[in-house]
Amino acid sequence: MQGSDPAAATRLRRTVELLAASPRNRAGQLTQLNAARELVEAELADAGWSVERQPVRRRWVAGVSDTGRGNAVSRLRLHHDLAGVNLVATWPGSTPPYTVVGAHLDTVTDSPGADDNASGVAAALELGRRLATPSSVMIAIFDLEEVGFVGSRALARRLAADHAASAMICLESVGCYRDEPGSQQVPAGLGRLIAGDHARDVLAQRRGDFLAVVHRRSSQPLAERFCELAKGFELPTVRVRDPRPDGVAGLFATAALPPLATLDRSDHLPFWRRGIPSVLLTDTANLRNHNYHRTTDTADTLDYPRLSRLVAVLTELLAQPRDA
Repeated sequence: MQGSDPAAATRLRRTVELLAASPRNRAGQLTQLNAARELVEAELADAGWSVERQPVRRRWVAGVSDTGRGNAVSRLRLHHDLAGVNLVATWPGSTPPYTVVGAHLDTVTDSPGADDNASGVAAALELGRRLATPSSVMIAIFDLEEVGFVGSRALARRLAADHAASAMICLESVGCYRDEPGSQQVPAGLGRLIAGDHARDVLAQRRGDFLAVVHRRSSQPLAERFCELAKGFELPTVRVRDPRPDGVAGLFATAALPPLATLDRSDHLPFWRRGIPSVLLTDTANLRNHNYHRTTDTADTLDYPRLSRLVAVLTELLAQPRDA
């Protein structure tokens, strides 16, 4: 068994502390968002990646409010004009198709967003430092996730048109773990979708000590491979089997079975809709983390040893590691 990497855990904590020093939002915290973007760009470039800034501009977008307040219905919005920037990193000389590893950088207006989603960005950056020959990997740091996955929608559309992505792995809120019984919520109707060695314990004790791996049939082999590797790094996982098909047909299935919309809540969704096999890795956000979308989502609330194990699993999954 391989445990956590103390040096990696230290780097991850430092990155989260820097990113989560304040909220990162297009409305009111644009300076902080730009500073975070520059930090990410510099870290990837220093690790040897070629980083491209891809502007995103959309008008009259049906989405949600990024204040972080209210329920799903009250947050619905029609945005007149949205502008942001995705950071897209590839290894020099590499060619598509890529496995896209993505995480969103923006936060809701009132939260520093340590778990949501500095944890995912920090994991992506650490992965970028660790991969040896990442010729088949693209690292994408998305903007405008909190208003309705606008940044990832733009990239998914572009990659699908060019047949440039073979798979997508989304890192969404991956740093919060709770070992006490009763700390994990399982939404009604979703319990029968979970599988894996740890699933029975989750249903019996509701302990938030695992990483959820959400997949569809198209991405089941990738999810199973991740979970098998995770055993060697002492990282418990639970697979969540989304029964819907990729593409437009999945939209109709969601309308028929509304509880499945819980599985859509991050940047993997636009890739599913474009027919790109995708996996969501998550600590389940507000189903476990009481700090979700609050001012208390700070760097000191996360579990960096377990976050480092996630990066180790991804490194093993995607390529051989290089010396840190």
